[in-house]
Amino acid sequence: MKHIKTINNLIIIEFNKGIFDSWCVYITSPRRGRFAPTDLEYFTRLILIGKEFSYQSVYDDFVEIYERTTSILDDSILSDITSLSSKYASRALEMDVWLTVIYAGMVAEENKNHAVLKKKIKRLGMYQLLIDKESPEFAANFSRGKTVAELKSIMAAKGF
Repeated sequence: MKHIKTINNLIIIEFNKGIFDSWCVYITSPRRGRFAPTDLEYFTRLILIGKEFSYQSVYDDFVEIYERTTSILDDSILSDITSLSSKYASRALEMDVWLTVIYAGMVAEENKNHAVLKKKIKRLGMYQLLIDKESPEFAANFSRGKTVAELKSIMAAKGF
């Protein structure tokens, strides 16, 4: 188990062993206990936050984190996520959680030997969700069954 971040002294985000490797992201919260959030879950929440505040703002904040993400968990990025999240007012805590989860997921992707697209797969989902305005289900499941070449081509057409 590797601690990533504790938010508001209540919510713990960590890496631990999942089905495939030790890079599974878990949340422990008083309300839900310990669970591994899915792409569908955080896409569903982020589209609502985007609708309330601005899809572009949520996407831009994600891209700021995305561009700085490497295979090493960076405490300054985790701190910056909390700062970025504060502008989401009543949703600041939730935004801090989900941006931290996505960041941790991108760090995990960067560390997986078999992941060819690495963190880019998260960017594609966020782009589809917040810029193309696709449904959370569409964005969460889009890459299934597609080849790396197909996905690279789609990403290149979107500019990343």
